[in-house]
Formats: sequence, C-alpha cells, structure tokens
Amino acid sequence: MKVSEILANSQKAYPSIEIVPPLRGITKNELLESIAPFMEFSPKYINVTSHRDEYEFRQEEDGTFSRHLLRNRINETTVCAAIMSRYDVEVVPHLICGGSTAEEIESRLDNLEFLGISNIVALRGDSMTGEKRFTATPGGYRYASELVEGIRKYQGSPGYQRKRKIEKENGNEQSDRYFCIGVGAYPEKHFEAPNIETDILNLKKKVDAGADYIITQMFFDNQVYYDFVDRCRAAGIDIPIIPGLKPISTARQIAMLPESFSLDIPVELTEAIGKAGDDRKAVYDIGTEWCIMQCRDLIRKGVPAVHFYTMGKSENITRILRECF
Repeated sequence: MKVSEILANSQKAYPSIEIVPPLRGITKNELLESIAPFMEFSPKYINVTSHRDEYEFRQEEDGTFSRHLLRNRINETTVCAAIMSRYDVEVVPHLICGGSTAEEIESRLDNLEFLGISNIVALRGDSMTGEKRFTATPGGYRYASELVEGIRKYQGSPGYQRKRKIEKENGNEQSDRYFCIGVGAYPEKHFEAPNIETDILNLKKKVDAGADYIITQMFFDNQVYYDFVDRCRAAGIDIPIIPGLKPISTARQIAMLPESFSLDIPVELTEAIGKAGDDRKAVYDIGTEWCIMQCRDLIRKGVPAVHFYTMGKSENITRILRECF
C-alpha cells in the first residue's frame, strides 16, 4: 500500500520508523533481528536511508593515485528486499540525487518496481566528504524537486506499463503515479537557505513537482513544527506534513545534533542533561522522556503520523512507542 493511501485511510496517528543500512559484515538474519523489536508495534512502514558512494585515493607503485570505491554499507534496495522477505510491512527506500546520473536513478526505479516497492522518499542528499556545498553528478539532478519530477516522468519497465494499464482499467485516475513520493523538510530551515521563507518556497517546488507527503527533520520544540506547518499552509502546501522525532541518548548529542542538522535544542532540555553530568543512564532517560512528551503532544494536536529516526537503536524508540501508541 502507498503511504498516501495509509495517510488517507488512518483514523488516528500511527508510528513509522527509519533505519540506516548496516555496515558490511552483518548477516541478513542479524539485520532482521535488529528490526524485530519494532514490529511489536506494527509500524505502517519502514524507511531505509540511502548513502552516496564514497571513494578513497591510493598511491600506486609508480607514484600515481587511483580512485577506489569504498563499499561500506549494504545498499537500501537490498535491505528493503531483506525486510520484505520476513515482515509484512511496507518499505520506503530513500533515493538521493548525489552520486547518480538520471539514467542510473531510472535503473534503480526499475529495480524497485520489479520488487513491488511503490514508495520512495526523494532527497537531494548531502555533499561529499570534504565538500562545503553539494555538487551534482554530471548528468544527474541538482535538486530534490528535479528528482521528484524525474520520478514522475518515469515510464521505464514493461512491468510499470502493465500496472498502469490495470490501474486504468480499475478506474484509478492517478494511474500514472505508480510511485508514492515523500520529501524532506526542515522546520528550522536548511542550513544552505538564506531564510525560512526561501526554504519553504523550495519545498513548494518539490510539492508542485509531484510529492505526496512531507517528513520533517528532527526537532525538539513542538512549537517549531506547528509554526512550520502554518507557514507551509500559508504558502499553498496542502499535503500531509509528518513530524520526525529522535530522542537524545547521549550528552554529546547536545553539541553534535545542532552542528550536524542545523537545529536548536531547548534550554530546558540542555539544562536537564547538563545537570545529569556523567550519568549516562540519566541522560538517556531524560532524552527518552522528552521525546515521549513531544510525541504525546503531537498526537493530541492531531498529527497524521509520527516518524522516528532510530539511528540503529531500538530500546529508547520501543519505550516511546509503548508509551504513546
């Protein structure tokens, strides 16, 4: 089922989770067992992040340097296929602009269509290590809005054409939209945007290109999310906006998360964690309880769903799910 259909048919807020593809060396069963704790709560779908290829340069005997691909992680499509082999849950792979040409992305769409995956989150992706700004791959997409448009224009495999024909025969007016597309948003603005107004205009370009719903970056003050939704609605963005949450689990994240994701952490939360000092369990509990508070408030205010960034951890997320859903 498409995420857009899940959103339309859900009578109350539901949880979804996001995982990072594991490093190479882990077995399929180990991956699936790491997901098992979440399945108790029947998440509607599992997002699987995508990471652009990284390279290293090695000096050869003649003094020249050669470039070598670092295969550090299992790719998102393989992870999705593994999840589908055991669990009855929708999978939502991320598709990024960085590191791929338009033709290579179309090839990935062929693979997803072949597996019966009809949900995608379309993102620009981060810059390469060492780059200050994102640089598009020659022959690739510069912006997520272009990627969304490219997915909408996708007319690839015979399987896609067959599905389109069947959907038309069944009276589906959106039969040309095989893939349901989610996009990302920054309630506190993307660090490259000069202001929040410009960032929302860029988000609207993704919506106008054919996005079906929005997932926000993590935030720790719910008012930030509510104000962001109001700004989006005023700008003519009328698709669902799903809040994304992540519980703080270590004191180090108080400094790391704002630096990595260009977000603010409320004074009350930073002071509470500061008072906990070196007590790791206390910090972990404070971060978890704060996220529970956020989640409960969001549900009371009528959000359609809550998306959780697990960062490869399950204990705190399952505790939050148990308290809130």
